[in-house]
Order: sequence, then structure tokens, then C-alpha cells
Amino acid sequence: MIKRALSYFFGTATAIVLTLWSSTSGFAQDPAKGEQLFTNNCASCHNVGEQKLIGPGLKDVDQRHSEEWLIKWIKNPAGMVASGDEAATKLYDQYKPIMMTAFASLSDDDIKSILAYVKEANSAKPAPGGGAAVAAGGGGAAAQGDGEQSSGFFGVVLVALLVVMILMLVALFGILTVLNRLATVDPSSPEAQKIPFFARLKESTGKLGNSPAFRTGALLLFVLLAGKATIDGMYGIGIHQGFAPKQPIAFSHKLHAGEYKIDCNYCHTGVNKGKQANIPSPNICMNCHNAVKASSPEIQKIYRAIEKDQPIEWVRVHNLPDLAYFNHSQHVNVGGLQCQQCHGEVEKMEVIEQRSSLTMGWCIDCHRKTSVNAKDNQYYDKLVEIHKKDGVKDMKVADIGGLECSKCHY
Repeated sequence: MIKRALSYFFGTATAIVLTLWSSTSGFAQDPAKGEQLFTNNCASCHNVGEQKLIGPGLKDVDQRHSEEWLIKWIKNPAGMVASGDEAATKLYDQYKPIMMTAFASLSDDDIKSILAYVKEANSAKPAPGGGAAVAAGGGGAAAQGDGEQSSGFFGVVLVALLVVMILMLVALFGILTVLNRLATVDPSSPEAQKIPFFARLKESTGKLGNSPAFRTGALLLFVLLAGKATIDGMYGIGIHQGFAPKQPIAFSHKLHAGEYKIDCNYCHTGVNKGKQANIPSPNICMNCHNAVKASSPEIQKIYRAIEKDQPIEWVRVHNLPDLAYFNHSQHVNVGGLQCQQCHGEVEKMEVIEQRSSLTMGWCIDCHRKTSVNAKDNQYYDKLVEIHKKDGVKDMKVADIGGLECSKCHY
């Protein structure tokens, strides 16, 4: 089963890759569309540059194969191998037993668009200092420059904090010296007359401390502060912002979603069509890791789970209470929200963590501020028409029932 799934996935990715190669010749229709197609179908197995992932890198693919050949290969790789095509057989022998998936659903223009994107990505000028092009999936010089800049700023902050700490220590030492001197001085003595302000301060402070009104006020202030701290703590129950548990397998979103730019939808298959985004099954992991770093200790944990027919016990990070209903497809597929709007910049997280509070107030605030994307959606035409009659130009989620209790609690 695993080999079949891998073969299917690799075949699909290879088809897209070859499509990208053929489009590079300059006959592609739309590089922007090609980038989207590449991200959704090819990026998990192919790099737009020279680097090899599961399949070959796509740089200069238009020079290795003709556009016509690439289109045929992407649409039916198994058929070309079976026909005895020399180039197809050589490519299959190099990567077997994994066979590229057939992309019969892609049109010629789609394939040309992918190839155009690959060519455009490789023709982009590299970042200063010899860094790789961003489109090729590197971090390169840009990331290094950001790191140097942030480290320099961090050093300035440390120096500033050190100076402030030294000044605070000097001030505290001076106060302690004065108080120690006051403790041994009689307010009526000639020496106390030399520091009349401090002497009077000591005397008035003693009287204030013995005052019943002062003690009552201090006690009341303490009760109020303690009560506020207790209420704040109670409101924080069930809020796990910043929660970043250790997982049974060290999976890096920064590597997969960031560096290799694997689309979130590839692993979280339910995000566009169901309530849950779904935790990826081991089969999805094996689509790549049957051939990539298969001997890694972390990948071996996946193999053992499959062999024992046991699920991987991932620790859930984002969790809503049972009394709240949330549907991913409604927000992602209909609302057009990006994953980062709720989950933060996942592509930069080595260890996934909960960035937003996910409280009811946080959700309601979003519904009040977010505009409804009604463009090219006939479902909203009547609502937009009624809304404009009220003289309000921008229709928010709150205007179409986004604040009704039954939307989330039923």
C-alpha cells in the first residue's frame, strides 16, 4: 500500500515537474498561475532550482526535454514508459520503483504556466552576497542579513538593560545607606538637625504606620489587588496561548512549510472540506519519506508505527472547548482566510505553538473587523444589495449573523 501511494504521489509530482520544464521554454500562459499549480502539486517532490528532492530539480528542464515531450510525460508517464520511449524509460530507471503520477486533468496551458513559472524563478537575480533565489526555496543571504540585524539589535538591548541595572543598583545602595543612617539617629540630636528633611520623614513615617486609617487602606488595597489577580487567573483558565508541547516525532513546520514550501493543504487534507483540518496520516508522510531520509531516527518512528499498526500519538496544540463549534472549511474555503491569521506564521515555527488566544472575545473581534469577501460569489449578491440600501459600503461578518450565539453554540 505504501509503495503504491508513494508511486502515485511521485508520479503526480514528476508529471507536474516535467510540465514545469516544458513551460520554461517561454510558451507558458501565466507564470502566476503556474506558481500556484507548482505549490499545490509539485513543491513537495521537486525544487525549481538544481537541488534534488524526491524527484529531480527543474532548473533548465526545458533544455533537457522538448515542450511536447514534457506535456505527454506529465499527462501519462506510465504510458510513455510502457511505449518504450527512451527518455521516459531512462527517467523511470533513475527513480524506480516510484513512478510519477499522471496529471491528465492538467491542460496544456496549465503545464505551460508551470514551466513558465520555473523559468521565471530561475531567471530571478540572486540576492547580494551570492544567496540563492527565494523562489528556489533557500533562505540564503536575506535570512543571514536578517539574522545579523536582529543579533545586533539584541546586543544593543542587552547593553541598555545592563546600564539600567547598574543605575538601579547604585540608587538602591544610596537609599539603603540613608535609611541605615536614619535608623541610628535621634531626631532631636544635633546630627539630625543636619538632615532635617530625613529626620522629619522618619518621624512622620512612624506616625503614619501606626494610623488605623492607613492600615485599613493598605489592607483594602491588598484585598483589591489580590481579587483582581484571582479574577484574571480565572479568566485565563482554558487559554493556552504560547502552548508548545513536545511531540512524539520532531516535525519541523519551518523546514517543511517554510524552506520546502509544502502547501498546508497537502498534509491537512480536511481544511477545505470539513470541520477538522485533520492530522496527517503516516501514509502522507511516507509519500516523501519512503525515499527521503528514510534512515533518520525520527522517520524510523513512523516506520515502527506503521509496522505495529499503531497511531502516532500527536499532542493536540489548538483545542476549543466542546461548547464551541468551529468549521475550518467555512473559514478557509468560503471565507478565504489564510492559515496564518489564526495559527500565526507556522512556516517559521520549528516547534508548533498556539499563537492566538482563541477566546470568544478574540473570535467576536475578528467577526466585527473582517469584511465579507462577496466578490464573484452569487450567494452573497442579495445580501450585498440589501446591505447597500442601508448606506453602509463595507459588509462585515457581524452584519450577516456573525455575532449570533447560535452560530457557535448549539
